[in-house]
Amino acid sequence: MALFKRRTTGKPGEWYYCLEHGTVEEGPQCRAADRFGPYGTREEAAHAMETARERNQEWDNDPKWHDGQGRGKSGSQEA
Repeated sequence: MALFKRRTTGKPGEWYYCLEHGTVEEGPQCRAADRFGPYGTREEAAHAMETARERNQEWDNDPKWHDGQGRGKSGSQEA
């Protein structure tokens, strides 16, 4: 038993999507690194992965974001 283990307490009305378990949670139940949120509704949290995919696709196709180097490249050029 840990003496100073801090338990994350849930907050009613805030919804999260747990990446580790693939579930929707009311209030933060899993650690912050393993969740998306907060979302205003359970429905929004349930669609967290779809929302993330859509946003990634928008960024990949945004001409202001895309510098022509391709995703994952550092931008340095070999001589």
